[in-house]
Amino acid sequence: MSAITVRDLRKQFRYAKSGRGLRNLIAPQYTNIDALGGISFTIAPGERVALIGPNGAGKSTTLKILTGILLPSGGNATVLGLTPWQDRMALARRIGVVFGQRPQLWSELPVRQSFALLRRIYAQDAAPFATRLDALSERFDLAPLMAQPVNRLSLGQRMRCEVVASLLHKPDVLFLDEPTIGLDITAKTTIRDLINAQAQSDGLTVVLTSHDTRDIELVCERVIVVNAGRIVVDQATETLRRRFLARKLVTLRSAAPAITLDLPGVSARPAEPHIAMLDVDTRIARIDSVVAAALSLGGIEDITIEDPPMEEVIHEIYAAASAR
Repeated sequence: MSAITVRDLRKQFRYAKSGRGLRNLIAPQYTNIDALGGISFTIAPGERVALIGPNGAGKSTTLKILTGILLPSGGNATVLGLTPWQDRMALARRIGVVFGQRPQLWSELPVRQSFALLRRIYAQDAAPFATRLDALSERFDLAPLMAQPVNRLSLGQRMRCEVVASLLHKPDVLFLDEPTIGLDITAKTTIRDLINAQAQSDGLTVVLTSHDTRDIELVCERVIVVNAGRIVVDQATETLRRRFLARKLVTLRSAAPAITLDLPGVSARPAEPHIAMLDVDTRIARIDSVVAAALSLGGIEDITIEDPPMEEVIHEIYAAASAR
């Protein structure tokens, strides 16, 4: 049996049209917007899936329906054999949820007391809960944070605690909506590694939304791309990586106003004086070879290597889908 099944899922929001005057107050005009236009997919138990797309594509709406927060306008969905919007209480005991910008911990309470409250909410027995909390605390390095109020934690520390909070009742499915948003590189790496390790050790089914390509590459084995409420691509991450995630953006800061690298697989973007921005196709040019060639020119003051923005990756995916 599938962990998650979605069939022709639809969600329509109704908005009042903006306008002035007494007529608009007495008889307002409404417009309907389709957030989901009929999407279908299945996710197997233990599968780790990324749900990506531009802002407004329907990613968060899908997660909110699958967690029972929103009622769909049409279609069907089951999570662990339960209908989310009909079986919210039963489902809540079997899923974990992390919304990157919506904390579930109590800001004024120490971390340990927040966890204790969650034990009561999920009706967990004290002894097995304590054992699991100790194991998760050790894996996520939470011991130094337990006595601190949540509102005194850094964002990275709080997100580690949020992930642990979602795992304390040992869920079968973990929903993650932008879990690394706003984090620095080190904190992002920590969160990804911990989520990935925990998912693999517990056999968790994971559904992740993110605008960060590294979240997708390092955590998920499959990617579903949504645009305007519809699925445009559903592929293995490795397939998507070979087609669309094989580029890096190398930025060079130089003493000279301009530098030129003429290498196969390397193209320059428009940039300011003393800055060179290079698109590198890693299937053709190795990053270390590009960096070595740049350094051989002399006068290089700084080098950064980044993934292309997710918006660019998604644009390429859409272009490829439209060309079929």
